[in-house]
Amino acid sequence: MVFDGIILAFIVGFLRKGNLRALAQLRLKWGWIFPILLVVELTVFTLQNNLKFLGQISGYIYIIVYVLGLLFLFMNRNNPGFTLILFGVFLNFLVMVLNGGRMPVSLDAASILEPGYLDVLKEELYAKHAALTDSTRLGFLGDIIPITKPYPRTQIISIGDIIMNIGAFLFIQYLMIKHPASKRQKTSLSMEGGEAK
Repeated sequence: MVFDGIILAFIVGFLRKGNLRALAQLRLKWGWIFPILLVVELTVFTLQNNLKFLGQISGYIYIIVYVLGLLFLFMNRNNPGFTLILFGVFLNFLVMVLNGGRMPVSLDAASILEPGYLDVLKEELYAKHAALTDSTRLGFLGDIIPITKPYPRTQIISIGDIIMNIGAFLFIQYLMIKHPASKRQKTSLSMEGGEAK
């Protein structure tokens, strides 16, 4: 759901007459690691059911990916919204690390999804998810919140996902509205308008 929150943040930012100028000046510590982690995660998603060994160690790989992601967020925690993103990711990490590197998914909540999803979730590895059971630890932090119509995309999210989205929304609003670079553009346009008068 984090991508939904990012898209919404950009839409709201433009409606508030924000701009993207600050993105060109954005400098994040360890910024190079994020695309690497994304590639690793997508690779494991794709191949874990085809390669038995990869499937066996996939939970550990997800944990390593999350640890590095948390370090990245911690190093950049001074950016507006990043503390919330860090906290949200930590909650997801916590429930995953306590359940073998898998995000527990409520089967009741998953009933809003396509029927085939439940079968796959029960029978094989599906992305980084696993069915929530009576033995699941801290199951309330798993994907237990169903979202359906009128929301345009049916999905299940966690408490951590919600907190992450709030943090991402605040960060993007800062970049588009309050960042010095975005303000300089507005100031420049105001000055030009004043001179034209």
